[in-house]
Amino acid sequence: MWDRLDNTANLFPVITSESMSNVYRMSVTLKEDIDRDLLQKSVELVLPYFDMFRYKLKKGIFWYYFEENTRPFPQIQEESTYPCQFINQLENNGYLCRVSYFQKRINLEVFHAIADGNGSLQFLKEITYQYLRLRYPEQFAGMNDGLSHNTSLDREDAYLKNYKKSAKKPYRAAPAVLIKGKMLPKAFISLMHGYINIPEVKTVAAKYGVTINQYLIGCFVWAIYKEVLKGMPSKKAIAIAVPVNLRNYFDSETMRNFFVVVSCSFLPVKESYTFEEVLAECAASLKEQVTKENLEKRFSYNVANEKNLALRMVPLFVKDIAINSIYWTSAKANTSTVTNMGVFKVDELYRDYIDMFHIALCMSKGQNIKGAICTYNDTLVLTFSSAIEETNIQKVFFRRLAEDGLNVSIETNGVVYE
Repeated sequence: MWDRLDNTANLFPVITSESMSNVYRMSVTLKEDIDRDLLQKSVELVLPYFDMFRYKLKKGIFWYYFEENTRPFPQIQEESTYPCQFINQLENNGYLCRVSYFQKRINLEVFHAIADGNGSLQFLKEITYQYLRLRYPEQFAGMNDGLSHNTSLDREDAYLKNYKKSAKKPYRAAPAVLIKGKMLPKAFISLMHGYINIPEVKTVAAKYGVTINQYLIGCFVWAIYKEVLKGMPSKKAIAIAVPVNLRNYFDSETMRNFFVVVSCSFLPVKESYTFEEVLAECAASLKEQVTKENLEKRFSYNVANEKNLALRMVPLFVKDIAINSIYWTSAKANTSTVTNMGVFKVDELYRDYIDMFHIALCMSKGQNIKGAICTYNDTLVLTFSSAIEETNIQKVFFRRLAEDGLNVSIETNGVVYE
């Protein structure tokens, strides 16, 4: 069995390397330490249902493609490296994902070509449900090893399904402010988790007349403005790439990638902006772009290029050169990325056994700090991934939240002690 890569996935095999893995992590924390053997068995029981996570990547004459992987899933190990590391297919039995554990936490790391966060979350939840059934057989007596009725196994290419002809590129990229600092050793990633009460942050966001997402991204832009630009005018904008889940706007429950990226842009043309001014500009920038019409134009333009017969017949090695060139040029157009996966819901039966979820992003060209947000129960977790030693931006960000009266608990992975 073989399968095409979706429109977004076509980019990742071209630009991926050991220093830019394009691997993200989703993790779930339970109430008790993980049993490695039960976790291994859980993955092996769930994996046959999820074709996307049994793919291996192959290189054709004109395109990369997926092929079914019939090899056994690698032996699950306790986590001993930093998150979001490059996945070497040859060392991973051909698989494009990995599962590990640490104390009470189960980690799922995924190469972005096979699925976005929505698809990976379904896989992680089903592994967790199966693990809990094995770990507590008396509490879940009589239950089978099937999947939750809420889990979608849809593998449609939703970009093609919802594509409409588009005449021109709906956006242009200009160089943005970049965050620099003393780089951590190769393969090191510093994680800093901030835990915030949802009712509290909802009240604060409402006070400013913005959404929670707009508020948090505005606080991040404010921190960059104060720390990197020192509150001074700039010819370059602070531009935050914000992935948007297209399932909220179009009819699809696909497990594949189905998102586009918009850019929250703030260009300081005068001196001494207030936080309220920065936040208002960020909120307006996002509101203007996150419309169904604009999102449709963005992915339709990309799909149109993929469907172009002349481009389809260009050999893969030529496509690789062209895609690389375009990517490295556009990579300077974003200061950072912040993704918000929204509210994570689990089946009622398992809720008492699950404590928390986290997301972490890998680094990419020009982006040395990234943010990832998810919410479970009444707690929002914002995780900063960083490849630099300095934590000044994170400090200003959390200090801004505190100034708005929010109680924030902070946890790190210990790479940087500040």
